[in-house]
Amino acid sequence: MQQLNNIKIAILTENGFEQEELTSPKEALEKAGAKVDIVSPQKGKVKAWKHTDWGIEINVDKNLADAEPSAYEALVLPGGVMNPDTLRQNKDAVKFAKDFLESGKPVAAICHGPQTLIETGMLEGKTMTSFPSLQTDLKNAGVNWIDKEMVHDGNLITSRKPADLDAFNNELIKTLSTPTA
Repeated sequence: MQQLNNIKIAILTENGFEQEELTSPKEALEKAGAKVDIVSPQKGKVKAWKHTDWGIEINVDKNLADAEPSAYEALVLPGGVMNPDTLRQNKDAVKFAKDFLESGKPVAAICHGPQTLIETGMLEGKTMTSFPSLQTDLKNAGVNWIDKEMVHDGNLITSRKPADLDAFNNELIKTLSTPTA
């Protein structure tokens, strides 16, 4: 297993994230040695959505207002329908994501997670995947949308759904463990 010691990762989320799409990458990254912060506009805790009902609550490590993108090596955006729809309407959340895109740091988004990235205006010409219901939104943002379990284009890593989490997590860890020039 690659070691990600001393690498800090931000998972940006709101209430209503798809439980597995946050817990699986968090667990995989921590197992590889990374330090993972849950960053949210919420204070205290955020609540998961698990398939058809509310799920677990997870502690927020850093309030979005106090989080600096420069403190992190990568950004993860879990899906769920409510979570990204709320984040995309939050100017601070969009700016946080945009800072990662501008810096060239890895940004990994699964399922509906790319909705927040659409608002950055920085997806033109990128090749991405997502939950199929987002393909029109992504195409309208200038994305070449393809239906694959994982797509890695530049600093963007995207996947479609929970069934793709192994490929998503593995690609993120591989990317973070590869030295940059």
